[in-house]
This record gives sequence, C-alpha cells and structure tokens, in this order.
Amino acid sequence: MTPPGGGRPHIASFARPVLLLALCCCSTLAPGCFAVRGSAGGGQVAFTPPRAVNPADVAVPPGYRIEVVTTGLTFPSAVAFDDQNRPHVVEAGYSYGEQFATPRLLRVEPGGATTVVAAGDKETGPWTGAAFHDGAFYVAQGGELAGGRIVRITPDGKTTPLVENLPTRGDHHTNGPAIGPDGYLYFGVGTATNAAVVGTDNFEFGWLKRHPGFHDIPAKDVRLTGKNFESDNPLTPDPNDRATTGAYVPFGTATTAGQVIPGRMPCNGAVLRVPARGGGTPELVAWGLRNPFGLAFDPAGTLYVTENQYDVRGSRPVYGTGDLLWAIRPGTWYGWPDFHGGEPLTWHDHFKSPHHAGPEFLLAEHPNPAPQPAARLGVHAAAGGLDFSRDAAFGHRGEAFVALFGDMSPKVGKVLGPVGYHVVRVDPSTGVVRAFAVNRGPKNGPASLLKSGGLERPVAVRFAPDGRALYVVDFGVMTVTEAGPRPFPGTGVLWRITREDSR
Repeated sequence: MTPPGGGRPHIASFARPVLLLALCCCSTLAPGCFAVRGSAGGGQVAFTPPRAVNPADVAVPPGYRIEVVTTGLTFPSAVAFDDQNRPHVVEAGYSYGEQFATPRLLRVEPGGATTVVAAGDKETGPWTGAAFHDGAFYVAQGGELAGGRIVRITPDGKTTPLVENLPTRGDHHTNGPAIGPDGYLYFGVGTATNAAVVGTDNFEFGWLKRHPGFHDIPAKDVRLTGKNFESDNPLTPDPNDRATTGAYVPFGTATTAGQVIPGRMPCNGAVLRVPARGGGTPELVAWGLRNPFGLAFDPAGTLYVTENQYDVRGSRPVYGTGDLLWAIRPGTWYGWPDFHGGEPLTWHDHFKSPHHAGPEFLLAEHPNPAPQPAARLGVHAAAGGLDFSRDAAFGHRGEAFVALFGDMSPKVGKVLGPVGYHVVRVDPSTGVVRAFAVNRGPKNGPASLLKSGGLERPVAVRFAPDGRALYVVDFGVMTVTEAGPRPFPGTGVLWRITREDSR
C-alpha cells in the first residue's frame, strides 16, 4: 500500500523477487554509490534479427496461458476492436531513434495475417493509440513533424480529422485516446521537454534543429521564479557558443523573476477532451502532467492515466522519479514541472542527480497542492497503455493492467538493472502493484537480453470486448547505447492472455 505523503508501492506476485530486484537496484541506492556504477539497462544489448518468439518463455499466473496472435509488426503501439470483435493494430510510423516508417491501422485476420485499413504519411507519426466507438476508429496521431491530431477512421479507411495542430513536436506526443461515459473523447498531450527547459538533449532527440522556437505551453498563466540554465548552443557552428534558457520559453531565451507565461489552449502536458461525434475545440481536463500516455476509464467511470516521469538528462535533470498512475480529478494541476507524485523536487536532495545541482522550483506559485497518485511504478519503467478488467471470468475485476515498455537507459539516466519489460496489474484502491506477465529467467529484462523468445517492450494492453482475453502489444526490439535508441522494424508482436478454464 502506498503510504500517505509518498513512498514506494508494495509489490507482490509469483515473480516478486525479480521485480523487487529491478526496482530496488534502480530507485533506492544512495546517489553516492549509484554514481560509481555503470548503467545496466535492458536495452544495452547487441541484437541481430530475426527475433525469436516463444510463449513458453513468458510466465503468467497459474490458470492463465499466453499465445501469439501475430508477428512481424513494425513499431506497433496499440490494439482496438471493431464492432465484429476483430482486433486491429496500430503501427506508429515513428520511433525514438529518429526512425520513420509508414503509420498504419491493420486488421488482424484469423491465423495472424494482417490487412491494411488505413495508412498515413510520416508527418502524422507516431500514431500512438486507438479506440473504437460508434462504428469508427479514433486514432491519436502524435505529430512529431507536423503537430498532433485526433482522427476518425471508418472501416473502409476514410480518415476525418477531429482535432489538428496540437503542440506535440517535441519529446512527447499526442496519446490515447479513450472514450468516456459522457460521450467525450479524452486524450493526452505530452510535454515538449523533460522538465520544462529546452536544452541540448532536445537537439539530440532531433526536434530542436527542426523547430528551434518550440517550447512547453501551460494550460493556464504561470508565474516564474526566473531560474535560468546555461548550456552549449548546438544551433550555431561555434563550439564555444553558450545559450541561456528559462522555463516555458524557446531555447536561448532567458526569463526573469515574476515573469508570467500566458496559458493557452491547446496546451501540452495535459489531458484534453472533445465530443467524440464532432470534435471541435479541445477542452482542458487536467494539466501539470509530463507525459500522460495511457488513458482508460475504470468500471465506475473514473479516468485513469499513466504518466512517464522525469529523466536524468538536459539542463534540468531529475533523479529517481518512478512512473505514476493517476485517478484524474477534472481541473487539477498534477505537479509538473516542480513535483513528483506530490513530493516537491526540492525535497532533501532526494531528486538530485549525481554531478548536478538539485532541481529548484520553476514556478513562483503553484496552482493547487500537488496530489498523490493512485500507484507508483518503477523508475524509468516507461508505463504505457492500460485497461481495466471488467469480467469475473478473466479475474481481477476493477484492477488496472499496465504495459511497462522498459527503460531507455543510458540515454534517460543510469539504472543498475533492467526496469519494466513486463505487464503488471494494479489495485488502484491500495496502490499495490503485482506482476502479471514477465519473462522467465534468472533476472528481469527483455527477451533480447535474456536470449529467449519472450516479451520485448510491452507498450499497450487492451481487453477484448467480452472481457475474457487480454491483448498485449509488444513494440519489438529497441536497443540503446550512448548514441541513442535503435529500434528494429518488423520485430513487433501481438500477444493474447486468457484463462485456461474460459476457453
């Protein structure tokens, strides 16, 4: 149970020792000890295609079984079901590592073959999620090059934009969507930066050179402390050129104490909504969220969101922040860029990374007291898509199932063992996190590290319409070095988990 005022979740399951090792190695060592150790992320491995796939290499709880639905996918990011209960997979069309492909919506046929329903161009990627409602698919198009969109795609492939020009040309994208019980379509818009300050890390990600004036946009007016950061200036050929940059402003722009940054819509770092039928101008649901990636409503109609937390990179690195699961209260500010899970980043040097000064507040005033999350996940676990069990035949009704993509170390910060790479279930009433599908072996990690045919990078989960099967979208192999991530096209997999006695 997550204690009031913070702390770590309790973790229990058939794979508990593996998970405890992964979390403890990465989140509880003192910074001094941590600084002298090399990074050992799950992506720090050599890989040569093809990828092996073997369900026997994945452990699921007694009474369940896992099987392969289809393989050979390129950067898959989501699964949704049409009104005939047929699974459809989204291929993103873009991956970190600056790899572009064709984003597509694919129908998965019996036997595992796929049929293209719709395809886009690279300007619209990455396509990050999909939902089916009222006879059509609603797809979040991330907008790495041209800005984010929410589009409606009918089964014959006709595409109609509902929302366009979302501010998602930075680190994070347009995410979701989820259809609410009120008939609105809810979606996330990630922040441009790691911690509100544009820096050299954003140049390495590729977008600062494409969009040098891009920066974070608050939903409402914010007053700054005037804290500025000096860094190299990669936008000029002079290797000695330096730039000074503040929060919520373009690279190379300084801020002053008391300066007000006007809020506007659409913003980023927020959850927004539009009517599912007609689209229109986005409305603010909640803000102060770094990267609200997975969105799902529980059986009672409460919206839950997974949030990817700070990295140890850029001009304002933040250490030791686990990903979070939030129960969303409309109108609430959730703490970014000055808090993590209700805890101020200035708290006792807890968030101070080795070799860097501890983070200071960027905002002179905070919109509301920072709330507590429903659950805390691993540091750098990269919490992805989620869904809720609604059927007693599958079990764990009312619990959230969350895909953990896995760490991107060393580029996002050092870890001493792989974090993520599996599927967990979370009791949102207590914050208890339990492993549900995890690779077999002596340690946690992706199949490419373990030399097995199990999971690589689970990025999304979705229950079938009857609630009796959980589908797991596995993005595929992505290795990471100091030079950055390297994704491997054609290595994505769609898995299915069922109860053995319900088949």
